[in-house]
Amino acid sequence: MVHTSALLVAAASLAASVAAEGLYSKNSAVLQITGVDYDRVITKSNYTSIVEFYAPWCGHCKNLKPAYESAAKSLAGIAKVAAVNCDDELNKPFCGKMGVQGFPTLKIVRPGKKPGKPTVEDYQGQRSAKAIVEAVKDRIPNTVKRVTDKNLDEWLKENNDTAKAILFSDKGTISATLKTLAVDFAGLIPIAQVRNKESKAVETFGVESYPTLILLPGGAADAIKYDGEMKKDAMVKFLSQVTAPNPDCPEPKSKKSKKDEKNDKKQEKKESKSSSKFARASASHKSSEASSAATSAASETVEEPIQATESPDPKVNDDDQDKPVVLPEEELPAQTIPIFYDAADLQAVCLNAKSKTCILAILPKDEAHENAKTALASLAAIHKKQSHLFPFFGVSASNTLVPTLVKELSLDGDENKVHLVATNGKRSWVKKYPGNGFGAVAVEAWVDAIRMGEGRKEKLPESLFAADSGAADEEKAAKQEPAKADAREPIQVQLEEAMTEEPDLAQKHDEL
Repeated sequence: MVHTSALLVAAASLAASVAAEGLYSKNSAVLQITGVDYDRVITKSNYTSIVEFYAPWCGHCKNLKPAYESAAKSLAGIAKVAAVNCDDELNKPFCGKMGVQGFPTLKIVRPGKKPGKPTVEDYQGQRSAKAIVEAVKDRIPNTVKRVTDKNLDEWLKENNDTAKAILFSDKGTISATLKTLAVDFAGLIPIAQVRNKESKAVETFGVESYPTLILLPGGAADAIKYDGEMKKDAMVKFLSQVTAPNPDCPEPKSKKSKKDEKNDKKQEKKESKSSSKFARASASHKSSEASSAATSAASETVEEPIQATESPDPKVNDDDQDKPVVLPEEELPAQTIPIFYDAADLQAVCLNAKSKTCILAILPKDEAHENAKTALASLAAIHKKQSHLFPFFGVSASNTLVPTLVKELSLDGDENKVHLVATNGKRSWVKKYPGNGFGAVAVEAWVDAIRMGEGRKEKLPESLFAADSGAADEEKAAKQEPAKADAREPIQVQLEEAMTEEPDLAQKHDEL
């Protein structure tokens, strides 16, 4: 049956429980922030940050979670790894303002030359812990001075009364740890790195092993050698004996003045207006998840072509420093979505002036073809995992409407091809699946883009609609030819029975 009371209750219950909490626990290494915190914690921070914008119900976000938490552990003390729950009503205007159009969206925020004016870029790399860590480390500003035997004396004479620090290393690259140490003491303690091959400098400071960190207090004071572990916190404590490090970000305000509150309200109103597109597309799922088609109302708000966020790869490389648990590929279930064999059924449910969004898999003549089985299994897996989305159907090649569909939608006429399309009769649009493969990850990314209202939609030809799709005429025809109605695939019969038995459900269907 397309809709049942039990399904509605279960979906509503699930939606309420999902929206109640975020994806990361309080003990997670990932810093959980809100739109209110973002400016103070990220924008005005001295550190480079990576921020994930996610929704707790998003399957790709769940797949990314172990790799993202592993990256957070690896970057502890070096960069900030944060997350914003865009399904939280408080954060929706902010996520819209940040241009979030799909989940998860990752953005790297790098401090700019002017305080509070960082550079923000979308992270488009692989979704593994190692790739994320390397990308963030590459974007940490480097103010560490490379000192050689030739310029050592000149560097030491600069601001001679100011404390300085030198790391002697047998490596040519400057580590992310040393870069962030320089960030902590920017404007307070100039930091340099010297290679072990610079014999004069090595001899001057009596360095015997690598790496070795020394502190020059300034003036005529002797150099102090660091003998602890080469860990960020311990090194900060060592340098703090001459001066405290820069504060990372401003402290939270305990109480706002009336002027600040007034300015905040103006800003919130401005953000709310500019982000209405996102707010509509990500409307609260507490009510919308109760119906398989309710979310489609939000997915129709964007008509201009928008680049969809790339689907993440949940696999984590084996050589990651902190190996998170790799989520196993979920075994695709046997095909469980309904198949339309009759043109009237297809038109009554998905192709009429009142129909909402439907996901259709137009099947080849050989339904045992590998692509057909994969496409059906993928749609079934997505529906099983996210039943609050749109209804999913297969369309048999024997359906008499298929030749018209292929012609009117300008699809490839190859009888052995599978076509995935999304249709919406009420809004008169159709969206085609652009990929060649039909794996669950790729198909779900396409479905997510439809839900978020992303990408270009084409005009749905009205020639595909039934000649008379009115509910009264359908009911009249069903009463006049009961035997024929019963002989059809049970989809439409079940839908009509459900509407007869449950008036409230019928009303909800009409509203959708």
